[in-house]
Amino acid sequence: MAGRRRGLAGRTLRGLRLAGLAWAALTLLTVVAFRWIDPPFTTFMLTDRIGALFSREKDYDFSHDWVDWDRISKYAAVAVIAAEDQTFPHHRGFDFKQIDKALADRERGRRVRGASTISQQVAKNIFLWRGQSWFRKGLEAGITVLIETCWSKQRILEVYLNIAEFGRGTYGVQAASRRYFHKDAAKLTRSEAALLAAVLPAPTRFKVSAPSTYVRKRQAWIQRQMYALGGTSYLAELR
Repeated sequence: MAGRRRGLAGRTLRGLRLAGLAWAALTLLTVVAFRWIDPPFTTFMLTDRIGALFSREKDYDFSHDWVDWDRISKYAAVAVIAAEDQTFPHHRGFDFKQIDKALADRERGRRVRGASTISQQVAKNIFLWRGQSWFRKGLEAGITVLIETCWSKQRILEVYLNIAEFGRGTYGVQAASRRYFHKDAAKLTRSEAALLAAVLPAPTRFKVSAPSTYVRKRQAWIQRQMYALGGTSYLAELR
């Protein structure tokens, strides 16, 4: 009996190991492919649509429309960098200063601000799931390394702008631009781009269509940061 249990445990462990290796190989191939192929959807989009279907959420309206880099306002590109990851052109996937600061804030009992880079958010949104755990963070870190290795910074930013959630069911800068401003993403102004970026920390709580005082203040801060970074000329540092 004991030998049978050990045999079952061994087979289970081997099965899990093979499943893990298969997932890793598939993820690697997908990351390499997405260097040239536009991701048709993300796990965040998929889980949201399935969740809305099962909950029979009547007012859920999904919108996503991919646009290439040259059809996105450069103000939008600078705005998300200013809002989310100001060292994006220079790091290799991780902002260790922000990570150290977040850990220090946690030790002091302060509210912890997100320390995820744009690259990490791309890895999480495409391949993983919502929530916090060290296991998911470990997977996120590994995928981030792959993305930074295989993609250019411009490609990472292009993908991020096309998969980021800007409101309930509104994914990507083109869908957001059309829904909230009735124009294509290429025509976004500096102020409009900053407003979209202002809701990124919590796009289902903060509203582009009805911005709170906090969102307006954040929009103004982002515009100041865009100017401090050098405006759209900062994008020349992408490699």
